[in-house]
Amino acid sequence: MPPPAVKPVDPAELPSLALATMRAAKFPMLSSMDGDQPRVRPVSPVKTDGFTVFIANLRSYHKTEEIAQNPKVELCYLDADHNQVRITGAAEVVTDRALLEDIWAGNALLRAYLGTPDNPELIIYRIQPHRVRYMREWALHYHEVPLM
Repeated sequence: MPPPAVKPVDPAELPSLALATMRAAKFPMLSSMDGDQPRVRPVSPVKTDGFTVFIANLRSYHKTEEIAQNPKVELCYLDADHNQVRITGAAEVVTDRALLEDIWAGNALLRAYLGTPDNPELIIYRIQPHRVRYMREWALHYHEVPLM
């Protein structure tokens, strides 16, 4: 059986293709390091600004310690058509009060579970992208996406 035909990718369309994949996938997998062991788990972004992704977390979660030890992380989005976006970057704790309040106001789930943006369990991470790659299903290679 021959492999499926792969539609060519116009480099000028890479940012929009990657962003569309992120919107369609909704819930990326986050990888972090637990010592020398990679750990992967699904996360629910609370805000996305281009390729900068904001993730809510609880201090009691194990990834809090992992990210404190090594802030290098990667997000992988996979949509229903198997298109992928990989965002390699660093996680940093958001401390900007206006940004935290904006995220809080726009997220009913945070409000329902945590009660107040001052809940000491709440951490919001900003995943600052260093590299973004896109792969169309069956292409078997990644395209470098320019950072916006």
